[in-house]
Amino acid sequence: MKVAIGGTFQPLHDGHKALLRKAYELSKNVDIGVTSDEMAHKGRVRPVRPYRERVEALRDWIKQEIGVEAHIFRIDDPYGPTLNEDYDYIVVSAETYPMALKINAKRKELGKKPIEVYRVECILAEDGRPISATRVVMGEIDVHGNLLRRRK
Repeated sequence: MKVAIGGTFQPLHDGHKALLRKAYELSKNVDIGVTSDEMAHKGRVRPVRPYRERVEALRDWIKQEIGVEAHIFRIDDPYGPTLNEDYDYIVVSAETYPMALKINAKRKELGKKPIEVYRVECILAEDGRPISATRVVMGEIDVHGNLLRRRK
């Protein structure tokens, strides 16, 4: 079994951790694509830490929590290697689910079999709304979804 997962992973929050745990439950053979600095900054207004720092935090958490050495690589587009390599699963959030559908549509155009999509529901913050990197960076919640300030 081979699993694909991708993202910016910054800050690494409980939603990301749920995705990663599910990926490693499916298989220990997990390919993790982390967005390049160029891709991470494209269209974003929030600050994003450098690629190397994001990968280091991700690698450390996986080693400590999952107990394996992570296979992490840089991706420069939303597809990563999913159009060229075969995977049994792609693990996504509700937010990234549409991208998984695009990946499978492109794979179909290329004559490749689809990747089974495993969608992990969003982890909710204390206020019942999804935990997101943007909310964490904006100081609204912490990485566990605890409220830091009330919305107006």
